[in-house]
Amino acid sequence: MTTRGVLYVHSAPRALCPHVEWAVAGVLGTRVNLDWIRQPAAPGTWRSEFSWQGQAGTASKLASALRGWHLLRFEVTAEPCPTAEGERYSCTPDLGIFHAVTGIHGDILIPEDRLRAALQRSQRGESDLEAELSKLLGKPWDDELEPFRYAGEGAPVRWLHQVV
Repeated sequence: MTTRGVLYVHSAPRALCPHVEWAVAGVLGTRVNLDWIRQPAAPGTWRSEFSWQGQAGTASKLASALRGWHLLRFEVTAEPCPTAEGERYSCTPDLGIFHAVTGIHGDILIPEDRLRAALQRSQRGESDLEAELSKLLGKPWDDELEPFRYAGEGAPVRWLHQVV
């Protein structure tokens, strides 16, 4: 079953750009040449975005392929399909990676066990419930990435299809 999604590379040092393309090509199974534009939110870095189509699970493979590089900010989304929920991955150098399951309207769906664990940590005084819920919703990642998202408005989008 196929799905589609978008990879947003919010900021990458110029030297890392070809490595991002190679990693994405390795996941999609086709040559990738991204259109890179300057990222005004972080001078000296570049941004790109493109839409992809592939098997369910492609978003996690893309996120895994990119997650280990310091100084790279990115997001990967996947739409739900008949065999899988949607997904969202966000990654920043300071926070690492965030993963959320998303529904058909893009809302984050938080599993019951994660909510219960957050509630228990709060009840034991280990953390604040509001902070726990904020992390479950990805707010720290959204806060850090928002200036990079805004700076990228109007950037071109390229559709890529995975070769099966």
